[in-house]
Order: sequence, then structure tokens, then C-alpha cells
Amino acid sequence: MTTSREALRRLAVGTLMPGFVGTAVPAWIEREYAAGLASVCLYGANVVGPDQLAQLCASLRSVAPDLLVAVDEEGGDVTRLHYPTGSTQPGNALLGRLDDIALTRDSASAIGRELAAYGINLDLAPVVDVNSADENPVIGVRSFGADASHVARHSAAYVAGVQSVGVAACAKHFPGHGDTVTDSHHALPRVHVEAHVLDARELEPFRAAIEADVACIMTSHVVVSAIDAERPATFSASVLEDVLRGRLGFEGVIVSDALDMAGASAETGIPEAAVRALVAGCDLLCVGSETTEECYLEVVDAVVEAAASGRLPVARLEEAVARVALLSGRFAVDVAPRGEGSHEERGSLNGALVGGFEVGDAVRAWLDAPGRPVIVQVASDPNLAVGRVAWGPRAVGLTTEEADVPAGAKVAVAGRGLSAGHPLWTVADRLRAQGHPTIVVDCGWPRGGADLVTFGGSVVVAEALGRYLGVPAR
Repeated sequence: MTTSREALRRLAVGTLMPGFVGTAVPAWIEREYAAGLASVCLYGANVVGPDQLAQLCASLRSVAPDLLVAVDEEGGDVTRLHYPTGSTQPGNALLGRLDDIALTRDSASAIGRELAAYGINLDLAPVVDVNSADENPVIGVRSFGADASHVARHSAAYVAGVQSVGVAACAKHFPGHGDTVTDSHHALPRVHVEAHVLDARELEPFRAAIEADVACIMTSHVVVSAIDAERPATFSASVLEDVLRGRLGFEGVIVSDALDMAGASAETGIPEAAVRALVAGCDLLCVGSETTEECYLEVVDAVVEAAASGRLPVARLEEAVARVALLSGRFAVDVAPRGEGSHEERGSLNGALVGGFEVGDAVRAWLDAPGRPVIVQVASDPNLAVGRVAWGPRAVGLTTEEADVPAGAKVAVAGRGLSAGHPLWTVADRLRAQGHPTIVVDCGWPRGGADLVTFGGSVVVAEALGRYLGVPAR
């Protein structure tokens, strides 16, 4: 029996997770929810502060009570709830350095409680990629580390923590984005490793997440030649059906990474990318951070046309919708969230964080040197996953401008992503030439040369750094 276009449209929108522009719910979201829209994703640009976010989420729930509301709330550098002020959790790399599974689970459950308080029921976290390439421009401190078994243990703990409070977790980015030196927001990365390396390194944390009953797994826009040398994972049935479903036995929802990223749609456009992702085995499509109504409708039309023509089997579409509906039912929330947990919860990790810092001999000498300690923070361009979120000592009032460094002061120059050529090195050289004892602090994933590495730039890490260096908050 032929499925009507009206029925196909309802199926199509049941696989979509658009973002939207602005800080209030657009009318088209309400209309499309009535037509079967499965989910929306909130981004930093949708958030002004906790009161506005609470109102936004309450408005969403009032018009769309069964909607899956998603965010990328990883903790650490990538935050949406705290986009204006910086995350109150340390992030994966520092948690991995501390290597206390209970602390990782506590941090994740704190994130989950905060999400639940807003009525958000899908966290697009944790990142379970093994950051095996130091120059990786997009993963870095979002990873628990460079060792697969280590990352696997912490990934499972994070999943358990988030889901223990009724929020779905989503392990990402399958089958691994850690061995890349290209950012899939800007281009299409390729991973060329032998199959046995891929199995032992990239896939191990995903196995652990699946064993922890993770609700969702997100794809990567990465070509992994050991599995499919032609198509990125998001568009590869070999990756999603043969490996993720078949070999690893995952039965939950496969979520695409954002389809507005260049690695997915630079050559084809977002509507075609959506069709390819569904054909390959994705169930829920992350359309993009600032989806317009026009773009959304183009995606819907493309999916309907593909299903009507037979290019996208209707059974595949029905399967995707059914999985998403099960997810929504499993992690249902009240129309008016009860507010379980504070919107400003900082977790219980503050005092332990310094133990995860990497501290060189120069730092110990600097701490013993006379002079007032000050911090100068040098701007660093973020990747698109992080965005323009507040970060580092400046976000908590701990910094002094370079021109205002007082005579006799000793200086810590802080930045992140400190590859050769970073302007931080020039600032540090100038201060040393002026006679100031100077150390370099990397608030990111270490790439060599820094005297102190914090493995993260969130505000809670910055507070710990300030206390360690003896710099009082202003």
C-alpha cells in the first residue's frame, strides 16, 4: 500500500532535531510539533541567562510537552546552559587526569540534575573520543584522555551519572574523532588507521558506553578508511549498520552530528545531507544551530520526496521514528519541571582540581619567588563546538591587562591551544624582557612549551588555578 505524502511528512518530521534563531520559541516550532516534530536542540545563542532559559524551556514544554529538548552540555569548555558565564563543571580532560570514577559520575549527575531542572531531557554528551592526536583542533580537552581503556571507564561513568537522574546521554562522535587534525565544522576529516587499531582504540569507549546502556550515539562527519573509504560515518551504512548496530550491538537512537557542518553538507546542502543520513541508518537528525523555518521546510520536503520515490525506504523512516518515540517515552519529563537541583550547582569537585594540573619545575620556582602574582590572559580563537563562551581566569575576575602589570610583579600568562605562533608566546617574551618572572599556563590540551597545564578553561578550573597561584579574585 502506498503511503500518503501527508503520512510521509509526519514520519519525516519525527526524525528531525532543528535548532532555531532567537531566545524565544518561534511559532513554526509549535506548528511543527503538532505535525509530529520529534525534538529541538538549544545552543549558546538561545541563552541569555538562567531566568530567560527557564522561561524558554517552560514555553517549549507548554506548547510541546513530549518534545525531546537537547543541548550540548558536556561540562568544561563546551557549555550551553552557562554560555554567557562559563561552565561550572571541570570537563572531561581534567576529570580524566584526576582519574576518580566517582568524581566523573558526580560531575555528570550534577549536569543531569541541572538539565532536568530546566526540563531538558537529552544531553548530547559525553565525548568519548580518544584524543590520540595532540594537534586535534576540535576534541582536545573535550576528551577524557589519550588511552582507550582510560577513556572507556570514564565514558561509562559519565553515561551512568547523567542517566541516573532521568536525562538521556549521547556518546559521540562515532566511530571516533580523536585521531584527526581537521575540524569537521570546516572540512571533511579522514582517519587512516588499520582495522585492529581502530577496534582497540576508537571503538573501545563506545563499547563501554553501550554496556552502560547509553541511550544515544552521535555520528561523526569523518571518513574512516578502515570501514568505508568513500563516505563519512554519518552517511555510511557500513559504519552505522554493519559496525555500530551489527558488531557492537547498539539498539538505541543514532543521532547525526549537526548537518550544517561543512564535513556533512558543504558539497550537497543540508536537505540532501539529511536524506543520506537517514538512508545510512541515522534516526534523529541534528539539523543545525540556527535553523531557519525555510531551511527546515526544505529538509522536510527532501525527506518526503526521497521516501515517495523509494530512495529512502519507508520502513527505514518508520524504524527511525519508532526509536525516537521510544527514547522520548523513556526520558519523559513533566510539562512543568519540578526544579530538581539548582540552576547554579557547581558540583563537589572544586577542591580536587589542582591535583589534575600538570605542573613543571618552573612553576614551583615561580611560586617561591618574591613579588605579587598576577595573571594575564591572552585571547584564543575557539572552535565552533565551544563558541564564544566565557573561559579562563578572566571569566572569574582574576586577570590583569598586560599594560597594567605592576613593577615587581610575577606573571602567569594564560591561553589555550598554544601551538607555535600563538600570540601568548610574544606576550610572555615581552614580560620576561621587562624583568618579570613569567610562566606560561595552557588552559587547553597541551601541545608543548607550557609550564603549567590545567586541561580545561571552565570557570571552576580558573578558580582553582587562581587559588593555586595565589591570585585573589577582584
